[in-house]
Amino acid sequence: MLCEPVEVWFTATWDGSRQAWLERRPAGAAAGRRLDVLIALHGHGSDRRQYALDGRDECRAARDVAARRGMLFVAPDYRAPTSWMGPAAEADLVQIIGDLREAHRLDRVFLVGGSMGGTSALAFAAMHPDLVDGVSSQNGTGNLLEFGGFPEAIAASFGGGKAAVPSEYKRRSAEYWPERLTMPVAMTVGGQDRVVPPDSVRRLAAVLRALGRPVLLIDRPDGAHSTDYADTTAALEFVIDAARPPGSSS
Repeated sequence: MLCEPVEVWFTATWDGSRQAWLERRPAGAAAGRRLDVLIALHGHGSDRRQYALDGRDECRAARDVAARRGMLFVAPDYRAPTSWMGPAAEADLVQIIGDLREAHRLDRVFLVGGSMGGTSALAFAAMHPDLVDGVSSQNGTGNLLEFGGFPEAIAASFGGGKAAVPSEYKRRSAEYWPERLTMPVAMTVGGQDRVVPPDSVRRLAAVLRALGRPVLLIDRPDGAHSTDYADTTAALEFVIDAARPPGSSS
């Protein structure tokens, strides 16, 4: 099981603001033991409390996998509530991983997230493959240039709309950078998802397969904008099992 959440505050190097994450240690973990970490990225309109506390299937399954595997569980704000892994959120997550390495004997780093969090997990992994050992995206998009949802929030996060700063949208679109996704990747989509349509993730999975990468796509034709407990669990178990062995160099 996981211990109760502990709130951790830090001063962001990006802009000097105070930012936070919630951390749940594996119960009974011996002091000084090397730990894998599962970093869970919340959806649009939420914050660090979603994955750390919410009872919805995606969140509960992520916590349960972390508990069974004896992993440290970390849920950051990453500029809540409308992050979309813009430059400030990206810088915060790089800093958080560095801070976690100083505070704990970290081994492997895994990302999970749903919707905006699933998009952000793919984006961060493509931008910083050296920091990520596996990524599981639930109901996210791999193409922010194509995606039409939440335009005002994304523009505020990215510093402008698609016409003004197209390079930011492309840089954060994992579909454009499949060669950088060298770690195991699992993605879940629903064929009836009208909030974040699944096509970009389907295309990304096909390219990753062609590249011979370890990839799992769980595609539910009748599914909507959510992933159930079993599929979330399967996706996470896949990336953990397919990742580099614990204790080995990346």
